[in-house]
Amino acid sequence: MRVLVVTAVPVERDAVTRAFGGPEERVALPGAELHRRGAFDVLAGGAGPAAAAAATAFALASGAPASAPYGLVVSAGIGGTFTPVTPLGSLIVADGIVAADLGAETADGFLPVTALGFGRDRFTPPPALVRAVAAATGAAAGPVLTVSTVTGSAERAGALLAAHPGALAEAMEGFGVAEAAARADVPVLEVRAVSNAVGPRDRDAWRIGDALAALTDAFGKAAPVLEGWNSHEDLEG
Repeated sequence: MRVLVVTAVPVERDAVTRAFGGPEERVALPGAELHRRGAFDVLAGGAGPAAAAAATAFALASGAPASAPYGLVVSAGIGGTFTPVTPLGSLIVADGIVAADLGAETADGFLPVTALGFGRDRFTPPPALVRAVAAATGAAAGPVLTVSTVTGSAERAGALLAAHPGALAEAMEGFGVAEAAARADVPVLEVRAVSNAVGPRDRDAWRIGDALAALTDAFGKAAPVLEGWNSHEDLEG
């Protein structure tokens, strides 16, 4: 099965690609370039849900050979954690990909887009695949929030957790990738390596290098699971 992995920036793309052996092929797409190794195509699609959705859609439409279409899309990269259960350098596999700030502010607080009567604000990755990747990598499984603005205060972090109890992390691309994958009827997964705590921005405390190394390690361990996964596993429970 061919797998499309979408990151935000090239340094994340390269961290993922390093996990896979064999020669690398470059495939040009509108506004981007696929790095292909074996069954994996890795793309730096840009920061934020809109760029991620557009890049994923282009890749799904024209990136894979007709004889070997994509069977899975993975949103991957580094992100911030809400909880000490997932410390810096650890891994998270999303069991829910949530658009945390898609909706409307009202006098009574934030309303998600679903409460407004249109759209959706959550995608659920295949549960059996989430369990298998978490087992292979030692990752924690839980909701990952997609935001368009990175959280920079304790107040905002608290508000997000109040609205989404149990959320493990925030990042900026997962929901966009999931939206494009869903429209192409391809399952989606999100994998994040923790680089910082969600809240007041303290760049000196971030561990980006450790998170990128963890991302490489994760995909090295998860590659056989991703490549061999069959959607019937989830249909069977």
